[in-house]
Amino acid sequence: MSVPTTQKAVIFETNGGKLEYKDVPVPVPKPNELLVNVKYSGVCHSDLHVWKGDWPIPAKLPLVGGHEGAGVVVGMGDNVKGWKVGDLAGIKWLNGSCMNCEFCQQGAEPNCSRADMSGYTHDGTFQQYATADAVQAAKIPEGADMASIAPILCAGVTVYKALKNADLLAGQWVAISGAGGGLGSLGVQYAKAMGYRVLAIDGGDERGEFVKSLGAEVYIDFLKEQDIVSAIRKATGGGPHGVINVSVSEKAINQSVEYVRTLGKVVLVSLPAGGKLTAPLFESVARSIQIRTTCVGNRKDTTEAIDFFVRGLIDCPIKVAGLSEVPEIFDLMEQGKILGRYVVDTSK
Repeated sequence: MSVPTTQKAVIFETNGGKLEYKDVPVPVPKPNELLVNVKYSGVCHSDLHVWKGDWPIPAKLPLVGGHEGAGVVVGMGDNVKGWKVGDLAGIKWLNGSCMNCEFCQQGAEPNCSRADMSGYTHDGTFQQYATADAVQAAKIPEGADMASIAPILCAGVTVYKALKNADLLAGQWVAISGAGGGLGSLGVQYAKAMGYRVLAIDGGDERGEFVKSLGAEVYIDFLKEQDIVSAIRKATGGGPHGVINVSVSEKAINQSVEYVRTLGKVVLVSLPAGGKLTAPLFESVARSIQIRTTCVGNRKDTTEAIDFFVRGLIDCPIKVAGLSEVPEIFDLMEQGKILGRYVVDTSK
């Protein structure tokens, strides 16, 4: 395939600085990398954090953000095996890892100390051509909707992994805090597909209608409920067996330890800047609450999450915009005005 030498991208020079839509060079893949013509990229709340620089690990600068890219392989390094030009490929948050350390060897590649992250330590998917380690790049089946599958590569696999870590049984209750957002809206559907009863937590009537349309059995509106903890316990007959925290509210995260059922599991996913979990020790220990965390998924989790999608069990609720509109999408995200997920078309 013919590959140009320059391309359009959204790039920033400093944290919180201007997001520039401009021409940049097309990257050259390393021997172990694919070059992917990114067709669509999801826009994640993590992209906002990276741009603002409010996480403790500094990002590379200047940086092209984005880490949910779906596209076509147009080139590759000499050491790449198992891929060919024309294959459909997904670029994930985890761009590459060493594959040799104790964590990589047990399938915990995201915890590798040498992990390379798209849109953080590695130029990401807010550009028309991006590189990815061939081992970590996701195989996308032919015929898949490229716009809709893009968010599965981070939001989808992240909530799917969180649900797996909750270790629930079919028919048990799972609460999803922040259910109307990009991760939450997918989490509701994965939970439903896995056989769980879903209680969705968010704010506003519009979000309530939205999450119920995705399969939530109960909706708790934190803007209306005076006592969230009691309302959730009552709705689930004693509290959910598991909680998936994708809300960026520190208060909501702390409340989840209170309303989860005895022996229940609280799974932490979101990363509010400077956030802390405060749990009452006596009650948590007396009720044997389990607090777990998850950091995206590995290759197996990704394959499974994609399989749910291609079998039609997950409907990715997206709004498509142009790549040049990333700054406006960031503004909407900061204001909490996004239902579902924005996906950008890199050709616009």
